[in-house]
Amino acid sequence: MKNSISPYKLIFFGVTTVFSLSSCVVTKNKEGKKNQAELGYRSVSLIEVDGYKFKDLNKNNALDAYEDWRLSHEVRAKDLVSKMSLEQKAGFMLISTTRLENDWSFGKPENSEPITSGFNEKDLLSTTNMFTRKDLDYPIMSAAGTTKDVKGFHKRHFILRANPSPKILAEWANNLQALCESDGLGIPGLIASNTRNHISTDVAIGLNVSETPFTTFPGELGLAAMRDMQLVRKFADICRQEWTAAGIRKGYMYMADLATEPRWQRVEGTFGEDSKLAADMISEVIFGFQGKKVNPNSVALTTKHFPGGGATEGGQDPHFEWGKREVFKGGMFENNLIPFKAAIAAGTSSIMPYYSYPVNTEYEEVSYAYNKRILQKVLRKRLGFKGIINSDTGPIEMMPWGVEKLTIVERYKKALEAGVNLFSGTADPGKLIETIKKYPELTALVDESVYKLLMEKLDLGLFENPYVNVEAATQIIGNATFKETADLAMRKSIVLLRNDEKILPVKPKVKVYFEIYSPNKGNTPSTVFKTDKNTWDVEFVTTPDKADVVLLWLIPKGKSMFASDGSPLHVNLANNGIDVKYVNQITSKPTILVVNYTNPWAIDEIYKGNSKTIKAVMATFGTTPEAVLDIVTGKFKPTGKMPFSTPVTDEAAQNQKPDVPGYLEGKGYEFFKFGEGRNGY
Repeated sequence: MKNSISPYKLIFFGVTTVFSLSSCVVTKNKEGKKNQAELGYRSVSLIEVDGYKFKDLNKNNALDAYEDWRLSHEVRAKDLVSKMSLEQKAGFMLISTTRLENDWSFGKPENSEPITSGFNEKDLLSTTNMFTRKDLDYPIMSAAGTTKDVKGFHKRHFILRANPSPKILAEWANNLQALCESDGLGIPGLIASNTRNHISTDVAIGLNVSETPFTTFPGELGLAAMRDMQLVRKFADICRQEWTAAGIRKGYMYMADLATEPRWQRVEGTFGEDSKLAADMISEVIFGFQGKKVNPNSVALTTKHFPGGGATEGGQDPHFEWGKREVFKGGMFENNLIPFKAAIAAGTSSIMPYYSYPVNTEYEEVSYAYNKRILQKVLRKRLGFKGIINSDTGPIEMMPWGVEKLTIVERYKKALEAGVNLFSGTADPGKLIETIKKYPELTALVDESVYKLLMEKLDLGLFENPYVNVEAATQIIGNATFKETADLAMRKSIVLLRNDEKILPVKPKVKVYFEIYSPNKGNTPSTVFKTDKNTWDVEFVTTPDKADVVLLWLIPKGKSMFASDGSPLHVNLANNGIDVKYVNQITSKPTILVVNYTNPWAIDEIYKGNSKTIKAVMATFGTTPEAVLDIVTGKFKPTGKMPFSTPVTDEAAQNQKPDVPGYLEGKGYEFFKFGEGRNGY
């Protein structure tokens, strides 16, 4: 097996290893002559011209412009577009889930055919809830076998949803790149993923990846609660290092949506309800992952969901028909654009429009992937976005809201004319090929899309070396130094909201009963905290009656988004997995109430009746018991601030305007205020 022609030594945390750079930076020597680019290759031959080496990607024994790393990316991309067949271009414009061998992470792999094989167009057009079917117990996410994807469908964009070890992940990424290199024009692959570095309550394929070997930080709301932009940038840079080490070079994240509808099932993935805070956060995250511009050390980000999906009707999500309407009762459509303006200014590589459509606005009531005025007049012209428009997963076959009556071919045509460059969720390019053949006037739009997608790959340095060093990946991902930074973030994300009678920090030698109440399907919800290494100057007891102080950490869990059935959504605790009667029984002693917020929960059911015994209230957004105890005992002083308002009651949440942040809802809405949180005790 051939390797890169210029191996380098890396000293990483005291460990020296030899590996090939996964990036290509063309530099000049003292004489002004360009230095040889580092080339990673497996099966192709090298061509030597003018004393330089190049990869013969199309295996024609000649140096083509797109293979010449000395030329500008624009020249190389245009040359490659001219060489690609219609079938290659169509495959290049699709991105879908890819599987590792024996990967059951998102369904039941039966064969190498797409999951949607055997569904005729009538099935796809008549399914009301296209993301799931009653005869299946897993989401439909179209996927083909990897070899068929590459060699049969000419695909070069892949969504990785599996969660293997760093070693397996890096080896698989290299094998995928070797397969791409061996086929046709030798165009490298681009591996994308949802978030892999957060504690999350609603773990679901298509939203995030569950507990992983990657360094774990608080949830996105927790990062926003820190109000520490320098640490946010550091978080993103750590993620970048881990992802590039594993060969994942594109992120389907982060959400620039605003959490203005407290019932929405995707609030957990946002940076809160305030447009300026969300804008600041998205900017730092993009700079941390991409740098000042996309380069060979970057992870290219896809900011979502344009033009903001938080103003959903009733909190329902447009993955389902009952959540397809986005309602701007407060007239704050423009407020949703503020974080996207920041993302564009920061250079985000891609932007993803959502499935929903706007109601009672000046815009057409069709899903944003089909909404030409939204994508061309607003995103392209007014906001000046020049990057890739990447559809969300499945707007053609599964969630075609507003265009349900169109055929698949007609949907492709409308989405292409609206400006979509990359279609997510479809494995087989057959219908896209049929569309282009039927409407040859779309060819210019297709070529423009392929050009943009090639530019991203060239900017990432993948044409020169898409391979990673497996040994380095195992050392980089989840290393101890990264974990120290994550531990700091865990603590800085915690918000102290109430501290009556100065109960915090608890006094030394106090007897503490620490219960973690997390409703899990089929399991006992409560866990009493136990540890063999008590580093806190308190005594842990096993029952509330033995305690001086009850420390109760509630982790409410709303209905998982993909378990949605269209029934009304609520933010009170009783409807989100908490046995209020039980909780009220154990708060008879002085209590420190800690609530994990994935939505702006209303806690009146507990707080009103126990306001005399609940002496302190803290908010978490995905953290660890150890971090909570550090705040409670004074080992770490609280500094976090709320990323959203919480309603006084569930009734208040039911009556709010979906596009209006809680702090603008008016007097009587807020219980905890946006930005509330004590510095110290």
